[in-house]
Amino acid sequence: MSLTGLTTAQVAKRRQKGQGNDVKLATSRTFRSIIRTNVFNPVNVVLYAIGLSMVLVGDYRSAAATLGLVLFNSTVGIIQEMRAKRKLDEIALLARAKASVRRDGQERQIDPAELVLGDLLIIRAGDQIPVDGLIVGEGKIEVDESALTGESDLIPKNPGDELLSGSFCVTGETQAEAIRVGENSFANNLTQNAREYKVEVTPLQREVNRLLRILLLIVLFFSIILVLALFVLDLPFEAWLQIMAVITGSVSAGLLTLVTLNYSWGAVRIGQKGGLVQQLNSIESLSSVTVLCTDKTGTLTANKIRYEDTYPVGIDKSELERLLADFAVSASSANKTSQAIIDKLGGEQRPLADEVPFSSARKWSALAYAGGGVYVLGALEMLEDKVAVPDDARQKVTEWSERGVRALIFARNETAVSLHDADDAPALPPLTLLGAVSFSDELRPHLQETISAFAKDGVKLKVISGDNPQTVAALARQAGLAGNVKAVSGPELARMSEGEFKQTAVDATVFGRITPQQKEALVSALREAGEYVAMIGDGVNDVLSLKKANLGIAMESGSSATRNVAAMVLLGDSFEAMPPALKEGTRIVNSIQNILKLFMTTVFALLLLIIGITMLGLGFPFTALQNTLLSFFARGAPPFVLALTAVTIRQRASLSQNIIHFTLPASFTLFLFGLLLYTGALFVAAEGIVNIEVTPEMITTLEKTLGQKAGSMSPEQFNSAFTLLTAQTALTTFFVFTGIILMVFAEPPFKWFAGGAPYHGRNWLVILSAAVLFIGYLVILSIPRLRAFFTLVPLTAPFLAAIALLTIVWAIAQRAVWRQR
Repeated sequence: MSLTGLTTAQVAKRRQKGQGNDVKLATSRTFRSIIRTNVFNPVNVVLYAIGLSMVLVGDYRSAAATLGLVLFNSTVGIIQEMRAKRKLDEIALLARAKASVRRDGQERQIDPAELVLGDLLIIRAGDQIPVDGLIVGEGKIEVDESALTGESDLIPKNPGDELLSGSFCVTGETQAEAIRVGENSFANNLTQNAREYKVEVTPLQREVNRLLRILLLIVLFFSIILVLALFVLDLPFEAWLQIMAVITGSVSAGLLTLVTLNYSWGAVRIGQKGGLVQQLNSIESLSSVTVLCTDKTGTLTANKIRYEDTYPVGIDKSELERLLADFAVSASSANKTSQAIIDKLGGEQRPLADEVPFSSARKWSALAYAGGGVYVLGALEMLEDKVAVPDDARQKVTEWSERGVRALIFARNETAVSLHDADDAPALPPLTLLGAVSFSDELRPHLQETISAFAKDGVKLKVISGDNPQTVAALARQAGLAGNVKAVSGPELARMSEGEFKQTAVDATVFGRITPQQKEALVSALREAGEYVAMIGDGVNDVLSLKKANLGIAMESGSSATRNVAAMVLLGDSFEAMPPALKEGTRIVNSIQNILKLFMTTVFALLLLIIGITMLGLGFPFTALQNTLLSFFARGAPPFVLALTAVTIRQRASLSQNIIHFTLPASFTLFLFGLLLYTGALFVAAEGIVNIEVTPEMITTLEKTLGQKAGSMSPEQFNSAFTLLTAQTALTTFFVFTGIILMVFAEPPFKWFAGGAPYHGRNWLVILSAAVLFIGYLVILSIPRLRAFFTLVPLTAPFLAAIALLTIVWAIAQRAVWRQR
């Protein structure tokens, strides 16, 4: 084909024929998926059935309360998730890799979806191949097909060879014709389903889902028991429905909403700080990172390489610079090092007979000129077996390295003509040293503050680089890396035993002249040592280690292959975004932890009360409408407030330890105090100790609760119903008060409240929210229409004061229990 590529007219014609690369990869959940998971989760389906049954028997208020709360939670979840989806899609679109093509004789950068059959692709080192292609250019490349085959060996590709979509170019540059696109491409046929966006279920989400399944099983068990018991008690069907609504509603769908919103908005906030979250589990992982592994280039330094100086050996400096410049400009594919030489020295392009592009595994590149002669530029450590290095040159390289300046050596063989052996593997002839070359790279701005933030959060930084370890160590010290910066080289690691290697991975801070395989092995060793490892990479040499790490992070300017395997991408290559992102991950996990604390405490206490009160034959603790109040005041609003006020301080104990420490004693004491109050209220109401006036709205409430008119009730039935409703109102009030107090205990605004959770400083939002919730509930109690709607009876001031006093006694006792444990 013509190496000028297709014309614009040809592209349009082929797209009309359906020959475009029209496979759309979703960047986040679909709108349909968001609606489905928010509206039709298992808890909601059960509550829909109960609500519909209430409608059928004419209990419209209870049905409205049961269904209204579910629909409210679902609507809030849908709106917030859709807002988060739009924001994440915008960020993902900006970071999506482009494809390089030649059209109308000009190179263009286009979205992969715009490719058509027959397009002329330009493939360079670091590019992921978007469609199947056939090499038609002159260049040779090496590709990694590990994403397709699982094998990480580099495969040489020459003119006439096929390239598979999904593989990526490691070295070299060439041109290829697109021969299979869209659904016909190899990668699409291989992983058609896997390539669609899937919501990753994190360990924490699995725990939440497991908790809900357990609670649903408990609900099913109690439902069966209650059905049998209610047949014996001969309660009306309406009463049975209300009881079922209370039990099922205790497994709040609001928990799913709050957890999902935390992850979604966490991803948005991390995006605003400079990190694109590509997998939800990366948010949770951010809170657990103990070791951050990173390269020197782009993290410690700004990746702005400058040519500094040469040290000639056996030739004039001007001649060394001329040969070096010609070498840089003649290479078929440029990198930042060769470009720095060209920018400073210029150079004259010479025809090539053979070439070995630079790779991270070799750490050298070589050219064989058509007129004869082989020239090599690379790391001294990797070329020592091919070239003799005099002491003065070696001393110069050491001196540069200790100053944090990158040093390479330049050597040649004037008679050699080839760079490959009989098996077409790269092979160097004996070389003669021409000199050493130095390059500098400026440190990133605000680097010292970034490293200090890592240290403050307890995150250990390890620099794994292809450069000289002394150079990297010097830069690390300049950047403010504290303590003894122990440096070790790749060749030294290669000579170690397995045990020594693993220990060195833990002890050392700087690793230089490291191959991609060694980088992967270092990450594995750190994980085996119990560290939670995050890895930042930008080049194709980082793909293996990114996959091996607990959390893979790519630079936006890095290769498309690296970005595609990473769980998170740093937009604008902002290394400074990492500390805020780590804090955001911690904040999200702390938020979900607080949500689980309140949810589990109130639900377990409620279930214990249902068991205790039912087994004692004392009725049922709540009506369906009273449970709606609890869903908001105890299980809805407080967790939402805690989600907004979660701190970014890492907890010393594990997630399960923190939740168990808070939940078990609190749910048990709530059960004991609640049972005491309920039985006491039954006694007080039955004996008439507290004079509660029977008002018309109270009669309406009783009729609605029992499903029959007051005139058809006997005095005993009326008094029994009145007594039960009084006890239920007292217990509802107590649970509302204690639910608000639990919010204060979960995120203590003052030191006095510390015990169930540590004190992190004055929190005025928690204080204000608690006050608003208290006042809001008292308003409901004081307004007859609202009180009647929620099936509450008016409580006298002494009765209400007694409940408040009992709440205070419970809070003091609960604080003492937590502190004792």
